[in-house]
Amino acid sequence: MIGEDVSERLDIIPAQFRVIVTRRPKYACRSCEGGIVQAPAPAHLIAGGMPTEATVAHVIVSKYADHLPLYRQAQIYSRQGIDLDRSTLAAWVGRAAFELTPVYDALLANLTRSNKIFMDETTAPVLDPGRRKTKTGYFWALARDDRPWGGEDPPGVAFTYAPGRSGQYAENILQGFSGTLQVDGYAGYNRLLKRPAQDVQFAYCWAHARRKFFEVAKSGNATPIADAGIAQIRELYQIEKDIRGQGPADRIAARQERSKPIIKQMEIWLMDSRARVSAKSPIGEALKYIAKYWAGLVEFLDDGRVELDSNTVERTIRPIALNRKNALFAGHDAGARNWAMLASLIETCKLNSVDPQAWLTATLQAIVNGHKQSKIDELLLWNYQPTV
Repeated sequence: MIGEDVSERLDIIPAQFRVIVTRRPKYACRSCEGGIVQAPAPAHLIAGGMPTEATVAHVIVSKYADHLPLYRQAQIYSRQGIDLDRSTLAAWVGRAAFELTPVYDALLANLTRSNKIFMDETTAPVLDPGRRKTKTGYFWALARDDRPWGGEDPPGVAFTYAPGRSGQYAENILQGFSGTLQVDGYAGYNRLLKRPAQDVQFAYCWAHARRKFFEVAKSGNATPIADAGIAQIRELYQIEKDIRGQGPADRIAARQERSKPIIKQMEIWLMDSRARVSAKSPIGEALKYIAKYWAGLVEFLDDGRVELDSNTVERTIRPIALNRKNALFAGHDAGARNWAMLASLIETCKLNSVDPQAWLTATLQAIVNGHKQSKIDELLLWNYQPTV
């Protein structure tokens, strides 16, 4: 042989179903008192049902990570000769959600013990059979990501379903939380300031302020003021890009040296610009937003853990929007709660670079095999160790 040419091509083997058969022989002994001996049946997530924990995990990941509604999954299985009704798949998902509830509760408790988190909310359409249409509930998202300032706590997000957008729901979710909460300008969060001992500090979002200027600039009205606002905010973001990943003390030092002069100049510009335009005009509203939330917008100057915006939590909500677009609505309130719970676990897997299929399979197997409630934190996603 004088050499060889090697070429590589990408091939695919479609997913295949297989049947796992468990045999439990029976042994009889004429001399023994018991007579017949047989090993106990292994524990299953779906008692007496056909799916393995890996199968149920696959259905959940397909629905909440890949945004395939259950009826589409049923169609895919049908092409391989597997007749599974959508209601059967829904029952599997519901059972898994029930068993995973303690893990979700531990995740939410872990996040609320943080002293710097993000919060946001998005709509959750839910079928209302009595009225023959859908009603609007809400997913409240609580997120943590300390990586931009070198924090040691792992990232995570927990969604909670609530039937409305009242600030009371945010207050209920944040029971026990104290620290800095980074949010948009929704007034419902203000009820947190009415606690007997005010223990929440708000930080607000420059991305929302910038967005309002972009909307004005696109309309062509008061463009010079909007362009000036965008340019100043862009300078702040450039500084943040330079210091990302540094510790809180270094971030504060850089912000005091580089960002604070921009903020001081912007404060003067803001007062001057508001005096020149109508408060009810689009540009007036954009300027009013910054003036109203000024104290929380400049919180980042003195706290190295605070980000310039709340995009961290908004990014976690995008998959919820994709699933909402494909599935249209949840069948009932219980289904919406399961949606929130399972999406929390899936998205936290993504944030920690954990394979959700592998984690869900291992976790469901651990639960059905009697994992102790007292050690539920061991099942949290950042503690998962994949088997080689």
